[in-house]
Amino acid sequence: MVEIRKDYFSDKLSVVTGERSSRNPPRPRAEHSAKCPFCPGNEEMTPPSDLALVKMGDALVKQSDSEGDIIKGWVVRAFLNKNPIVSPSAPASYGEYPHYSEPAIGYHYIVVATPKHDDSFPKIDIEQWTNILATVQDKVRWLYAQRGVSYVLTFINSGKGSGATVDHPHLQIVTIPRLPPVVESEAVTVQNSLNELGVCPMCQVVASESGGPRQIISTDFYIAFAPWVSSHSYEFWIYPKKHQTSILKLSQKELMDLALLLRSTLGGMSKVLGDQGFNLVIHSSSEKKTTKQIHWHIEVYPRASQWSGLELGAGIFVNEISPEAAAEQLGAASRKELAQMVGIT
Repeated sequence: MVEIRKDYFSDKLSVVTGERSSRNPPRPRAEHSAKCPFCPGNEEMTPPSDLALVKMGDALVKQSDSEGDIIKGWVVRAFLNKNPIVSPSAPASYGEYPHYSEPAIGYHYIVVATPKHDDSFPKIDIEQWTNILATVQDKVRWLYAQRGVSYVLTFINSGKGSGATVDHPHLQIVTIPRLPPVVESEAVTVQNSLNELGVCPMCQVVASESGGPRQIISTDFYIAFAPWVSSHSYEFWIYPKKHQTSILKLSQKELMDLALLLRSTLGGMSKVLGDQGFNLVIHSSSEKKTTKQIHWHIEVYPRASQWSGLELGAGIFVNEISPEAAAEQLGAASRKELAQMVGIT
């Protein structure tokens, strides 16, 4: 049984998939050379890649595995998840209120971020981050062209407590047949503000946080800041400074600047928190015809603390460090990372 269930009273969704209970537990790093399915040489342990970046001279070439011919020497590799949350062949059955359900039809991809098992997202260099983002753009664009895809969500589970079952750096891309409740809520807020005031509220947030006590770092095209209400200690968001609705609309220059900011902020977070697990999620507008648009952005949640009954049961978050203090620490560390990368002393 693979289905999406809706809460009795709210818009909360749950994907029920019994098969994923048999997933392998996280593998210790010591075993990676022989047993990590994402390491070079172990490509047979995963489904065939339908998108791989391969470096040929100074150029990157897009290739894919064909029958009996697995691409070697890849820089980034994308393939269908062996243990998907959703499936193109999910049974088309629906339930009625109060037990509403719908088919969990969709695609679930893995994007291996680097061939280096012992690398980590805070240490991946700017060039490789640019390659990762370009691969995500290509894969997301292709997925939006498929039937039954209403929304494409890209996220990272990295390290202890994040939900990752393989420690080799990777991203996941999941499609769902409706807008996620969080993105839907953001889109309604944006649309109401545009209709009533003619202003994007997310643009107002960017303006208010720029140069303020919660700003972490700013580049030519982006700002990173700790949100006014943080659900996790040291949580931070990354927004484009100008109004953009989708990561698919980024130019090469904007892509490289985003790679620089991600490397700086994740590297700074690592300096402050050490080898801390985290989740990263990209909120972007759907590319399907819809008036529900948002100002796209990235949210990063360090797993420095666990939620209690107050957070889970009431939606009230206890933060042991203020966003202002977190931004000060993350900002100092991120600026040092940035200075080292661009050669500033």
